[in-house]
Amino acid sequence: MISKILRLILPAILMVCRIGAQGQEYQHIVAKEEVAVDTFFSKYLITDKYQWLENVDSAETKEWVAQQNQSSEKYLSKAVRKTDMFGLIDKYAFTLFDNPQKMGDYYFTYAHYNNYNVPALFYQSSLERESEMLVDPTDISKKDVIMLNDYAVSKDSRLLAYQFSRNGSDWNEVKVISLKTRKHREDHLTGLKFSHISWKGDGFFYTTFSQEGKFGETHGQRVFYHKIGTEQRQDSLVFERKNDPSVEFKYLTTSDERFFVLKEFKKKNGMINIYYTDYHSEHPGIVPLITNLTYNADILDSHEGKFIATTFKEANNGRIVEIDPANPYKWRAIGYEFNDALLLKTIPFTDRIVAVYQANQHPFIMVYDYSGTVLYKYQLPVASSVGGFSGNSTDEELLFDFTSYTIPPVVYKFNIRTFKQELTQKTTVNFDFNTIEYKEEEYMSKDSVMVPMILVYEKGMIRDGNNPAILEAYGGFNVVVSPHFDPGIVSFIKHGGIYAFANIRGGGDKGVAWARAGRGENKQNSFDDFIAAAEFLIAQKYTSRDKLAATGASNGGLVVAVAAIQRPDLFKAVVPVVAPTDMIRFEKFTVGHWHTGEYGTVNDSASFARLLHYSPYHNIREEINYPAMLLVTSENDDRVPPFHSYKFVARLQNREAQKNPVLLKIELKSGHYGASTFMSVIREMADVYGFIMNEIMKK
Repeated sequence: MISKILRLILPAILMVCRIGAQGQEYQHIVAKEEVAVDTFFSKYLITDKYQWLENVDSAETKEWVAQQNQSSEKYLSKAVRKTDMFGLIDKYAFTLFDNPQKMGDYYFTYAHYNNYNVPALFYQSSLERESEMLVDPTDISKKDVIMLNDYAVSKDSRLLAYQFSRNGSDWNEVKVISLKTRKHREDHLTGLKFSHISWKGDGFFYTTFSQEGKFGETHGQRVFYHKIGTEQRQDSLVFERKNDPSVEFKYLTTSDERFFVLKEFKKKNGMINIYYTDYHSEHPGIVPLITNLTYNADILDSHEGKFIATTFKEANNGRIVEIDPANPYKWRAIGYEFNDALLLKTIPFTDRIVAVYQANQHPFIMVYDYSGTVLYKYQLPVASSVGGFSGNSTDEELLFDFTSYTIPPVVYKFNIRTFKQELTQKTTVNFDFNTIEYKEEEYMSKDSVMVPMILVYEKGMIRDGNNPAILEAYGGFNVVVSPHFDPGIVSFIKHGGIYAFANIRGGGDKGVAWARAGRGENKQNSFDDFIAAAEFLIAQKYTSRDKLAATGASNGGLVVAVAAIQRPDLFKAVVPVVAPTDMIRFEKFTVGHWHTGEYGTVNDSASFARLLHYSPYHNIREEINYPAMLLVTSENDDRVPPFHSYKFVARLQNREAQKNPVLLKIELKSGHYGASTFMSVIREMADVYGFIMNEIMKK
């Protein structure tokens, strides 16, 4: 289908050029051109002059990347000093709070300590006792940046298994520690990816993948069981699909450890199969529960021998159901489905179910009994999120946290019988968050669909078109974006700015139908929704074209990159973060082949045409001076490889028409989630917000 038919090497031009009215401060690196041509369907020839940058280990690529980082560092350091953004973000990031999670008999929390940038894992036997350090990442390695990603406690609360990664990679390792002695066992597993730890007896389940090379295609997920005290090579293979390496698995052990549940998602046809093992049966083995589902269903736990699950079968916004293994296709509904609110989270307990719903970033909590009777309802403020509810299935007192864009987590005790709430400790900030206002808006997109949006700004803001504004969105994979505290947003607002988040199609904010309306053949709707949001902010005089910036990460980075290429007249500055930008070659690397349902595939002619139509890299026009851009990526991002940003920047910079600065910032020892250490996160925020403010302040 795809073949290289031409490789013409043009002379390398690796020289620094100074351009534009701001020539004294902006430098871009001219990349060499080495033409490669991919052929599709024997007639479409796609020329790619910068495909050589996909070889991230070549001396030429490394030299080009080093020069890009040097150039961007010089520009950004001046922008950050000019706006004092590092000082402000560092100030607002200094907040005092603790967010413990109960697991087994203990409470756990990640926390920074001794001025070391990477959080360690702490634990305590009760909230009234002082916490103790359990896992110190510097004990694992002093050379690598170690990120603790996940942990799980055995049912008897004797052992804790934890996952960690090195330098931002998606590849994980597991170690096991005794909670009584606080000493590590000899167990050490490697090669995990997109895995979680699910205990059963004296061991746990986990998953691995196969992958060729750093950015090769990820495939062939396998589920294993590890028995404590044995070597990884002795682990039992539980499940795999040799004939379909694209299959994805999710699994859990129920809280009573009676059932092991495995969900198999077939990427090729979208079908879901659910299997289970009943360890109370005479001959336990994996047997089908439900097969060939065309909709999503997630088993959460068991209750009196039956499964508690959430489903989007007929309930577009989600519903809680009970599934009897003896009659698995006849489900009993528990609680409500809301037309205007999405079911986000369901946590079953012994005789209660806690459910969290959201409507346009407006969450509320419901408590049901197992008959479906509503026992309690609690509404939270707009543009906030609620999480936690951690604890054992038999607990009555739980912990949950509340947060928003401008408020760090506030943790409450919550009794699911009396419904009494009690603040665990005061969250301290060094700014007045009461002066910040949240507003819900709704605007019309290109096809007359109404799209919700949240605005955050200082009270007393005047709508005269002179306010700096940042527009952000995600809009993909049915993901529901919940607000989280961001000191960069606080800093921007304190500069007189407006922060806007658009809940565009493709995201899950308004249910499954909303997500489907912005994926696959409908993907352009996501971009149109974002563009319409920018037009709305300008038309309503919240801001102007010369004051409007756009940013987004991952799929959101694609959204803002497309918007910048399709409507460069709307934005002053654009910051795509870890963004896929070459949509013709994205499925060739790492997990890209899993995302063809979201974006499309080059193996279908109609889909190929749609990808080519919106792919940011392929739609750059020679004669346009695009908005100022800062591309942020990570050298170890094995989800969206960094060369997406490399190639996009190279093509933008190698044009005479580009007078506005185009910068590339590569985070070292980092992965898809960006900067890893506390100070590097602050620096990355300062660079992004400093760049935006610097461009907006220019005449």
